[in-house]
Amino acid sequence: MAVPRSGTGEQVPRYGDRRAVRGEDHRSQNPLPRVTLAQAWELALQNGHPGGDESTDLDPEAERLVSRHMVEQQDHEMVWVTGYPEKLRPFYHRVEDDGSGLSRSFDLLWNGIEVASGAQREHRHDRLLAQARSRDLPLGPIRYFLDFFRFGCPPHGGFGFGLNRLMMCLLGQHDVREVTYLPRDRDRLSP
Repeated sequence: MAVPRSGTGEQVPRYGDRRAVRGEDHRSQNPLPRVTLAQAWELALQNGHPGGDESTDLDPEAERLVSRHMVEQQDHEMVWVTGYPEKLRPFYHRVEDDGSGLSRSFDLLWNGIEVASGAQREHRHDRLLAQARSRDLPLGPIRYFLDFFRFGCPPHGGFGFGLNRLMMCLLGQHDVREVTYLPRDRDRLSP
């Protein structure tokens, strides 16, 4: 992808990119780092987090500590976090076939903020049914969902991307309300 340039050939800084504004090359030559949830917790604990382990999801402070470590040690503002235990993810996320109990899912952290989350979905009807039953989910309310997989479904995945969180990172803001058109909070319930 080409770097945007001005009419004089100078690199055009992107919004929120303080390094580009200072004229520094902000593109890393390394691929995005990828750590498991267990490794992410190790990094967070080594960098001052008061507690947590791989049986729990990363809290916002742990996300910030992991991201700060990646910026300082690997010169990346983004990091993939993978290897989530199946109990931390929805029942329809595919679980590894190796018996590890880990799901094929990820979170994408950017500057300490989770901007995306996704997974390969379970496409095999029998396994999907077993995963729902293992969590004691009532099958009645999800019967129509399960029926989509009854006669076969190709492997597939999906992700959710937080547009407001993305804008917050792009614009260098520290509060999502600063980039939300009509933010709602305890002091503002209507426009």
